[in-house]
Amino acid sequence: MDKVYVVGHQKPDTDSITSAISLSYLKKCLGINAIPCRIGDINSETKYVLSYFNINIPPFLEDVKLQLKDLSYYKNCYLNLHTSILDTYNFMIDNNITGIPIVDEEDKFIGLITLKVMMNNMVDGEVYKLNTSYDNLIKTLEAEEILKFNNEIVGSLITATYRSSTFMENVKLDNSNILIVGDRNNVIEYAINNKVKLIIVVGGSNISPELITLARNKDINIIRTKYDTFKTTKLINLANYIHTIIPNEDPYTFNELDYYDEFVVKTSKLKHNNYPILGKNGKCMGLIRITDITQKKKKKVILVDHNEINQSVEGLDEAEIIEIVDHHKLGNISTNNPINFRNMSVGATNTIVYEMFKENHVKIPRQIAGIMLAGILSDTLILTSPTTTELDKKVANELAEIVKIDYHEFALDMFKVGTSLKGKTIEEIVNTDIKTFNSDNILFAVSQVFTLDIDSIISKKEEFISYINELSENRNYKLVLLVITDVIRKGSYLLYNTNSESSEILEDAFNIINIEEGYYIDEVVSRKKQIIPKLMDVMR
Repeated sequence: MDKVYVVGHQKPDTDSITSAISLSYLKKCLGINAIPCRIGDINSETKYVLSYFNINIPPFLEDVKLQLKDLSYYKNCYLNLHTSILDTYNFMIDNNITGIPIVDEEDKFIGLITLKVMMNNMVDGEVYKLNTSYDNLIKTLEAEEILKFNNEIVGSLITATYRSSTFMENVKLDNSNILIVGDRNNVIEYAINNKVKLIIVVGGSNISPELITLARNKDINIIRTKYDTFKTTKLINLANYIHTIIPNEDPYTFNELDYYDEFVVKTSKLKHNNYPILGKNGKCMGLIRITDITQKKKKKVILVDHNEINQSVEGLDEAEIIEIVDHHKLGNISTNNPINFRNMSVGATNTIVYEMFKENHVKIPRQIAGIMLAGILSDTLILTSPTTTELDKKVANELAEIVKIDYHEFALDMFKVGTSLKGKTIEEIVNTDIKTFNSDNILFAVSQVFTLDIDSIISKKEEFISYINELSENRNYKLVLLVITDVIRKGSYLLYNTNSESSEILEDAFNIINIEEGYYIDEVVSRKKQIIPKLMDVMR
């Protein structure tokens, strides 16, 4: 079953992470192999919530770019090094391929064989050498077993083409020889007495029982083929192990985790058609051909708590978005096909996910209900944010019934852990929850931090402003705004990059006269509903 990655935004907050987990649970109940993922580090608040309800932190998803493993290449297409040359050739012809990876007994890649290599071997190979198995010879020559004492057959080929007396007088035989002979009993006896490695009797000729007994006593291998001497000598080298003709040069290989776009660039320079694909520890996964890379199996993704490209997972343009569940304004994500897009004006994504559980008649277990409740309480500041709707309140109370918890007390503990700035650098505080926006090609960023200890930031105001100025300059932001929200007082302090344009933008947006760093705005706590729309309006 295909995996479906359920991901929130790059600066994951509690609602983003918990809605990914809860929606994944729902999808699994509906028969979809959904996997909750994160594309950023989770904050202290979210860690507290997941630990409280004994739920694992979702795995990190680096990107959803196309990888070689997502292509329809020849998976598990390789042959063992002890396969015969003939069987290798037939395999390639049957599968309409011109190359095949060769592996050892542990399926580790050792070389690439192509039809061109085989042709070169037929012209320039050592036709008098044999390095194969008894069974390969039986199969290649369509022979029958007469006597078998060795699995491995290695030696030099000799064909008895002289008259018998001339042959025995002039040809010396030993254990390194493999004799091809017809119904010439005296030559066969001579070979047995000289303890050759193997006797191949051609033309389906009979061998006397006395010679078979003699050969058995001396551990001489014998096979018999219906083919004549000419065809036998023509075919026998094809019984050799395929590894005997692997070229010395190392072929160019790729890992199945390599990116498709990088593969295209590299292979356009290499100009080959066949490339072995490797996995862990050099294990061969199969073969990819340049002529067969048009069929791609894109990664499937469900987005939660966002619908903007610059907030999403890297490589989204190479993936297939199959669904979006969000409570923000419409962003700039587009899809090639119609999808399920659930967008509601509510305070938290988990409120929407709760409705989806109800619509599908799926029971919510306590752990999932707990993290969903936490996500709603976090995004709505315990149901006091202006983004809070009656539906958020209703859902929060119903989830609290499932969890059997005093959600006010739980939320305060959650915020106490989540808003603690102890041990965090100025850079970490600003970048923990920062989002970039674009209004008529004007870039600006708004970071928000919730805290119970306003003095810990205000006392370092100049240091924060210095870092904000640096961030604005390095990333070419027209405005960088840090919103420090007092959870108890239900208002926010503003710190921003120091230039006249930033001051004018903020004064116009919030109807302020002579704004200064650290300005306090009462009852402004929602970036999404109370801050971003105002900034967008004045920048148009």
